[in-house]
Amino acid sequence: MLDESLLDTPEALAEADHRALLRGAAEAGARVRTAARHATEAGVHELKPDGRPRAILLAGPGAAATCVADLLGTLAGAACPVTRLAPAGVAPAAGALRWELPGWAGSVDLLIITTPDGSEPGLSLLVEQAYRRGCTVVAVAPAGSPLADAAGAAHGLFVPMATAPYEQDEQPPVAASAPGVLWALLTPLLALLDRIALLSAPPEELERVADRLDHIAERCGPAIATYSNPAKTLAAELADSLPVIWTEGTSAGPAGRRFAAALAELAGRPSLVAELPEALAAHNALLAGPLAAGADPDDFFRDRVEEAPALHARVVLLRDRPIGGLTAAPAARELALSHDTPISELEPEAGDELVTLAELIAMTDFAAVYLALASGA
Repeated sequence: MLDESLLDTPEALAEADHRALLRGAAEAGARVRTAARHATEAGVHELKPDGRPRAILLAGPGAAATCVADLLGTLAGAACPVTRLAPAGVAPAAGALRWELPGWAGSVDLLIITTPDGSEPGLSLLVEQAYRRGCTVVAVAPAGSPLADAAGAAHGLFVPMATAPYEQDEQPPVAASAPGVLWALLTPLLALLDRIALLSAPPEELERVADRLDHIAERCGPAIATYSNPAKTLAAELADSLPVIWTEGTSAGPAGRRFAAALAELAGRPSLVAELPEALAAHNALLAGPLAAGADPDDFFRDRVEEAPALHARVVLLRDRPIGGLTAAPAARELALSHDTPISELEPEAGDELVTLAELIAMTDFAAVYLALASGA
């Protein structure tokens, strides 16, 4: 059950935030600036690349690495394929995970490793494997970690992960879907891919991203009341609902998948995600079934006081482009409302692709965090 009164009590939110999730979301802009400075100090802007890599291989544990690979692949587009190397192992523990390079990987490919831990033996072994194959290695991980030593031994580029002092003593460790983790791992790689001309993320663009994240933190912070706070409003709307996340626009896709991962890991909530217009066909039967808001096959007049609320679908439409032009948004609204399914919509303010993507991620991150805190996850 969601305690909506908690949403408008900043002191209670802070007390419930044992994992520093709200603080991480509020400090996202500062984290981008710190990570960009670390990238500069590591020499990213002084690199003299000899052409583009044939492919980028990205390895790392958890939802953070998955999201980083998704975002980089979307932003790079057709310029270079980005493939995440999924780990194998008997458990999701640092010592149990192992990664393998594909057979075709060689000297014309780039291996990127991202991890908020850095102690995984499997990642250090992967660096050694890449060195033997001639792959260029770039790693973003906490300073002083075993992975930092492995990257140095393989003549790779190591960028220290931007961490906050309170995260270093967190027990259990900070969740992979935490907002601060994403921006700490992603920002140096944006600077790197800008340097090798795979996407556009110069220092001034990263500063605009940080400014937009600061703006969202002001709009969605804990001191802002629910009625004027879009993130708190979305969290309240998703109480006792199954979020059906529909995305429209190229960069909205990874933002929607990121939202689904954050809901699962941070708030313990299941969700479905799909891109328009295909989402309309994929989820039509779902909205017409027992999950529809108006579906109740039993007696309407029975006593429900002792019953848990029924789980019904709620559509969340994320768009990265303004209304107009070629869009499936009207059809999406019509389908949802025809099945008595409520719909929430998020659309960023005008800006470059990277800036609007950052806004969508920040808004949904705040919503996932509020949902987690108010439901006691």
